[in-house]
Amino acid sequence: MEEKVLRKLFLGFIQIHILHHAKEHPIFGLWMLEELREHGYNISAGTLYPILHTMESDGLLVKEDQKVEGKIRKYYTTTEKGNLILHEARNKAYELFKEIKEGDET
Repeated sequence: MEEKVLRKLFLGFIQIHILHHAKEHPIFGLWMLEELREHGYNISAGTLYPILHTMESDGLLVKEDQKVEGKIRKYYTTTEKGNLILHEARNKAYELFKEIKEGDET
């Protein structure tokens, strides 16, 4: 049960992470999985790809197919809407973390 609750909570963090990197440069699924693992998010491709597809259908990401070593790889970058959402998420996260940190100091 605890793991299910944490997964739901971390979903938002994962989406912010995706937007952050997709704004910096085009990302693809396998790279994003490895990046997330470096930050302690152990999710499968079966979890990541639906997140990417949902973010694309929500207008936060745009996908471009490119041929890499004879295979089609899907690259994602943020849209203008995705950049606005990322900006707002950063502000909210900053406020939250500031409050959490201040709570530790009392």
